[in-house]
Amino acid sequence: MKTIFLSIALIISGFAVNAQSNNESSLNGTTITVHVPIRGFGGSLIAGLYNEATFMKAAPLQGVDTQVMEGFATVVFTDVPPGTYAISLFHDKNGNKTMDFEANGMPKESYGVSNNNMSMGPPQWSDAKFEVGTSPIKMEIRL
Repeated sequence: MKTIFLSIALIISGFAVNAQSNNESSLNGTTITVHVPIRGFGGSLIAGLYNEATFMKAAPLQGVDTQVMEGFATVVFTDVPPGTYAISLFHDKNGNKTMDFEANGMPKESYGVSNNNMSMGPPQWSDAKFEVGTSPIKMEIRL
């Protein structure tokens, strides 16, 4: 009988330790959740979180590749420290993990950036940037 109570006590304390460590990890930054409506099915959505130094120049600070389900995809960036960031993403219809372009430089696959400012030419940092504080952020990016 003592063994059963001891086992139950250890299991409950294990949940408490995990809950505390999860709360502590959220102190390292916040979560950004992005919902993306997508015309068409299949493929994946590839998204990157950038700062000014890396936007359209280098690998993202965080990258996410998620499946497109029923015309939507959701991307989550975790433990993002406060600062200024931008998100760029595209619908990878053929699964080659790169954005495909026509011979004239026009994209073959749908893309979008944070703030949904889609002017002619490549996305600009000044149009896509947003501030991250300590509160979780939810946004929608249109392709």
